[in-house]
Amino acid sequence: MGERLILAVDPGEVRIGLAISDPTGTIARPLQVIKHVSRAQNAAAVAEIAAAHGADLILVGLPLDDGGEVGHQARRSLRLVEELRNATDVAIKTWDESGSTQMAGTKDEMIDARAAAYILQDYLDTQAGSP
Repeated sequence: MGERLILAVDPGEVRIGLAISDPTGTIARPLQVIKHVSRAQNAAAVAEIAAAHGADLILVGLPLDDGGEVGHQARRSLRLVEELRNATDVAIKTWDESGSTQMAGTKDEMIDARAAAYILQDYLDTQAGSP
């Protein structure tokens, strides 16, 4: 996969979790949680953090419903993606985040960042299996 940093975003109604990959694209780690303000301000904050870390890709969690369809929550994520495209030139991709918050474990101030790390690790593991 080469040297590239990926910033993962777990968008929520109250908080947005962020995680980042190591430069080899092998390991995801929770980075931080930002408070939801407005879509434009959230996108600007994510873009600024991506730039500060030298991210080559922003991976946004897309909460598909039980049938794998885009529902209300996923549409909210897609609107954030559109706002991010206006805020940065960094490549943006979505990734199914179904179940990430449940997998993140203990509910504390970093749960959203751990959920983002779970999304990112799932993506990294999938990419490792492809040529």
